[in-house]
Amino acid sequence: MPPALFFVVLEMKKDITLGKKIESLQRFLQDGKRIPVTCLVFEKETSLKTGDLVKVTGFSKGKGFAGVVKRWGFKGGPKTHGQSDRLRAPGSIGQTTTPGRVHKGKKMPGHMGNQKKTITGLVIMEVDEKGKKIVIKGLLPGYRGSNLFIEKYGEDKKFIPFMEKGQREIQETEEEKEERLRKEKEAQEKLKEAEAAEKEEKEGQPEEEKKEEKKEEKPETQKVKEEKKE
Repeated sequence: MPPALFFVVLEMKKDITLGKKIESLQRFLQDGKRIPVTCLVFEKETSLKTGDLVKVTGFSKGKGFAGVVKRWGFKGGPKTHGQSDRLRAPGSIGQTTTPGRVHKGKKMPGHMGNQKKTITGLVIMEVDEKGKKIVIKGLLPGYRGSNLFIEKYGEDKKFIPFMEKGQREIQETEEEKEERLRKEKEAQEKLKEAEAAEKEEKEGQPEEEKKEEKKEEKPETQKVKEEKKE
């Protein structure tokens, strides 16, 4: 089905929001995690709200004509034993007299991308009805300005909102706080132990070795002085 006809059919269905992709960026959640998000613009009114589970349908970016290595991830041929032009070749595509043909669906070079993609498990993070903007957790198919259809199919029971601007404290439970402090304390102790070990190595170094190091440094300084005089 052509993309234009596909969008017309989807737009006729109810409870589906048509959006236009603007940009992809990163935001922080209230638990301190950084996640990728995608911003969309919509024209008509929508029933979507924060915390809704949605699936987004669109068309992926077109990559043009591509070989089997880029399109399907083939390994390619050997790089030695006289194989000068087989590095990115697909190899054999069929058998002998039986079946005497190439099976349908064989992975071969061709047009890559520009295919219908539906991504599930996405969450609505923000809905700005005045600015007609929606922010969705995750990355979506298509280029900037491409059309996307958003369909709700549930609600996220463990929804965590964005960290507000200017907010620095991480909202966490007592158990999570204790675990974080314990890890920070262990890291500080390991750092102190490493610093103490370095000091012991320097103090335990015999004086003869220290003198030899100083003697080795002196000839280098003399060479620098001679070069300057020249």
